[in-house]
Amino acid sequence: MNYTFQWGEAILFLPDLLAGAIVTLHLSFLGFWSGATIGLFGAMGKTYGSPLVKRLINVYVIFFTNTPGLVTAFFIFYGLPEFGILLTPYQTVLLNIALNAGAYMTEIMRGGFVSVRQTELEAATAMGFGLLQRLRYVIVPHIAKVLFAPLSSYYIWIILGTSIAGIFGVEELTGRAFIAAAESFRSIEIYLIAAAIYVVITIIASAVLVVIGRRVFRVKMKVF
Repeated sequence: MNYTFQWGEAILFLPDLLAGAIVTLHLSFLGFWSGATIGLFGAMGKTYGSPLVKRLINVYVIFFTNTPGLVTAFFIFYGLPEFGILLTPYQTVLLNIALNAGAYMTEIMRGGFVSVRQTELEAATAMGFGLLQRLRYVIVPHIAKVLFAPLSSYYIWIILGTSIAGIFGVEELTGRAFIAAAESFRSIEIYLIAAAIYVVITIIASAVLVVIGRRVFRVKMKVF
């Protein structure tokens, strides 16, 4: 191997890569919470909805959980304009993350709904709680504790999944790495630095989630 590493040239692009990491973080944050909202209502629909509602949600879940995220992103980016819906690359990726996350979290949260003890639901019903009140005071607190660990792991997966945004010209971490590698011709160094930044981001995010899980929900979690 005759390749000579020139880290000095690659390090010059570190500020650009870190700026891209910021975009990665808020893209994953917004995508996760958008998906969590979809998942919550999807799980509620699959648990308490009519047969028609359950079938429609099943179609949505089956489609997005059995289709590569990149394929659905291309469909949104190139297909929606045919119907007069124009989205920026950032909006395209965010919508794609939200829809994919929503499908997966529908199934994850449905497990949480099912795990709620029937006696708790019966007690809430006896107290005159409606469905939304049961959701707010009984179901959500329960599934927040039960599902915090798997949802935390899924959030880390979303952080890494934002890398497809670079394909659509979004200048998150991978997108900035594309540009830096093309400008510097130091692809190996640039992508190694980008990989190191991803490792640092995921470790910090995992550590923060572990602290939240232990202190707020009393969930036993470890970073590794």
